[in-house]
Amino acid sequence: MTETPWQPTSSIEALRRRGALLADIRRFFAERAVLEVEVPVLSRRATSDPHIDSITALCNGDPAYLATSPEFGLKRLLAAGIGDCYYLGKAFREGEAGGRHNPEFTMLEWYRCGWDDRRLMSEVGELLSRVLNVAQVQSLSYRELFLRELQLDPHAASEQELHVCAAREVELSFIPASRDECLDLLMSHRLEPAMGDGITLLYDFPASQAALAKVLEDETGTPVARRFEAYVGGMELANGYWELTDAAEQLHRFQADHRYRGMHKLHVYPFEERLVAALEAGMPECAGVALGIDRLLMLAGGYASIDEVIAFPIERA
Repeated sequence: MTETPWQPTSSIEALRRRGALLADIRRFFAERAVLEVEVPVLSRRATSDPHIDSITALCNGDPAYLATSPEFGLKRLLAAGIGDCYYLGKAFREGEAGGRHNPEFTMLEWYRCGWDDRRLMSEVGELLSRVLNVAQVQSLSYRELFLRELQLDPHAASEQELHVCAAREVELSFIPASRDECLDLLMSHRLEPAMGDGITLLYDFPASQAALAKVLEDETGTPVARRFEAYVGGMELANGYWELTDAAEQLHRFQADHRYRGMHKLHVYPFEERLVAALEAGMPECAGVALGIDRLLMLAGGYASIDEVIAFPIERA
């Protein structure tokens, strides 16, 4: 009989470390009176994000989708009056596999009512410092990072200037299709490795990368997305927003995502119109953030691959 591998890819020590990390996170939020809630991971609606694909399932003979994040359910609870809350559990994304990705992964997402992105960014720094025992935390804007490392203002630079910079700084086998693609390439290949070993909180992204965040003017009068990302040692761990609460703008962004997906021959999923209805009913002003637990565990334990912190990645599941 051919031997069938059945053992977990992670060590028992890593699994115990995972359990301790989850318990510590729950203590962190219990100390702050943030309520843990559950939301569905199977829905008739899916992501509209052009850069993320949902995993399709069948439910009672009809298409359904595994949640790429708990965001839509949590925001509906916020509109219903739940208050500060968090979700700690599974999320799913099609096509994500590799040293830092698994299609099934563990996500922490939380929302703070009455907070903006700056205040939530500070709490993210506190959580990461506590879990990772890292004291060094730097906060800087997207513009400051580009000016420091590339002497380039990402908001003011022309598309041609960005193409020239990308060609100079990154080994490319293709021509980037847009200014945002140039910025993303520069961020992933040039700037993330330059962030250092501590915690970096990066804020005020280009307005074109707002996703579901508010767009407001910064101190220079430039429209920026009021969102932030948290990195440790150049690895992205968290993505946070001062959340959009305008129902009409939310619908506009869903529709724009659908047009983009259609133009680029990507699958167009049914979007979450119940979120639009929740915003119309009145979701409170809030800030929210999603954080990848598997990557956090990799950093906390010094592991090189996500397979070392997940008992049964997709190949073994």
